[in-house]
Amino acid sequence: MNPLKLIFYSTFLLIIFSSCKSESEKLAEETAARNALIDSVITQFQRNLLTQQIDSVFSKSKFNGSISVMRDGKILYEKQNGFENFKTKKALDSNSVFAIGSVSKQFTAVMVLLLEDQGKLKTEDRVSKYLKEFQPKTFENITIAQLLNHTSGLNDSGSGLLSKPGTQFHYSNKGYRYLGQLIEKVSGKSYGENAKELFVKAGMKHSSTADLFVDEHFASAFLGNSSNFQEVDNMPKRLTNNEISVGAGGVLSTISDLHQWNFALYNGKILKPESLKKFMTHSSDNNHPILGKVGYGFGIMMNEGKPESYFHTGYVKGSTSLNIYYPETKTSVVILSNIADEAKGKNGFFNPHKEVKKITEVAENALIETQKGLE
Repeated sequence: MNPLKLIFYSTFLLIIFSSCKSESEKLAEETAARNALIDSVITQFQRNLLTQQIDSVFSKSKFNGSISVMRDGKILYEKQNGFENFKTKKALDSNSVFAIGSVSKQFTAVMVLLLEDQGKLKTEDRVSKYLKEFQPKTFENITIAQLLNHTSGLNDSGSGLLSKPGTQFHYSNKGYRYLGQLIEKVSGKSYGENAKELFVKAGMKHSSTADLFVDEHFASAFLGNSSNFQEVDNMPKRLTNNEISVGAGGVLSTISDLHQWNFALYNGKILKPESLKKFMTHSSDNNHPILGKVGYGFGIMMNEGKPESYFHTGYVKGSTSLNIYYPETKTSVVILSNIADEAKGKNGFFNPHKEVKKITEVAENALIETQKGLE
């Protein structure tokens, strides 16, 4: 049954059962009961919808990983399938720690903004003020903000610039490696120490950087498929190499910690309001190879249309991730996997993530319209 019809029918019954009470008593009780009922009916409807559709994604794609959807602190959907380690057949569970690839970039961006909140830098500053690598004339005008939103023009595969700073979007892991170095220079502490402080502030209990990771509950990365697989060597330490770097792709986390991060960050528990707004502001455009045209802020992407959402994909060999937050309904979606068949190409092994994003966007738009209809 349509959730609006369910809500109408249930509210009608509540009114009948409370009709013998005084008007003032009825008003207070009916309002509280109606609000609780509406939330309960909508939540159950969403749970049923997500279970049916996301379970189908698991079965069709034989998805090995964790998918979780949480709205305003309530789990709407959560499932793990497959192995942490294909060699030992150790099963994934809700505490499995994954390499999250470029989802790491939002942590780097927030660390930079925290330093700005502390008055230690300005995102409008030239990077050359802090790092000698940017003092040659070619790079001297690049700003911190341009590294954050990938408009610095840095060439990841060579020297020189691909475009004049501030003019074009060129996704740059190198830029985020330099942001990691800048964080260390300005703070006087290692990137890992800064990250640990941020994890504590956000209430993340099982997250780490690749250089400091000691937990054995690691979802080791694999290439191929469940019947023909190859383990990626030297994980997670390889994420500390310059080709990747901790600042660009070296954070490790769990589904529960990433939910915790989303709720803390977007509800103002980490950054000052003006800094959070800067983080979320659409300041460049990205033609994403998987998701198409999206906006980009500081280490975060956003939808061009509806629903309003903030997200980032991540990939380091064998590990695919997508982290999404829908602010209008306070809904968090986390999709993590530790095996990728690179023979299918990124569009192939990211297909489950895309499908879940489409499913949750339809559910999100439906929920927003339902809420508007009840106002």
